[in-house]
Amino acid sequence: MAADRKVILYIATSLDGYIAKPNDDLSFLSIVEQEGEDYGYANFIKSVDTILLGRRTYDWIMAHVPEFVHADKNTFVITRTERSSIGKTNFYNGSLKALITKMKTESGKNIFIDGGAEIVNELLKDKLIDEFIISIIPILVGDGTKLFKDGRPEQILELVSVKYFDKGLTQLHYKCKV
Repeated sequence: MAADRKVILYIATSLDGYIAKPNDDLSFLSIVEQEGEDYGYANFIKSVDTILLGRRTYDWIMAHVPEFVHADKNTFVITRTERSSIGKTNFYNGSLKALITKMKTESGKNIFIDGGAEIVNELLKDKLIDEFIISIIPILVGDGTKLFKDGRPEQILELVSVKYFDKGLTQLHYKCKV
């Protein structure tokens, strides 16, 4: 019997569709920082027990924090290089489709896609993302790493909710239409 786990992309992007400026610069995210406001992240993270992210995203996080923020969750860092696991953090270099397909048959909470763009676009090619929670930052950055790349199949989405916040961030929640 298949589990009821969903693969959810939870990510922030500029209004013009960039998740980072050149050189992996995420400084534009700070324009919406507000004390006491986490934009639903605390509730979202309680709904997941597995994190999937790319190696570049993992390396960026590790360069900015003393220890991995998701160390308490089963994490799969997608990489081309074989590496040993660190606690619950696994470095995976196999088929992304096979990994997601296997995880969706296992019981557990939802699966959080934490970036980056290469992983997101690889998952989109095989229509493996069930829901999208995208926070739009009110800025046009002009250049950098695009969230969505060309050359993927069309997917029709259904709007679940729209949330507006004081600092101008708008959060869109979509699910894939079946």
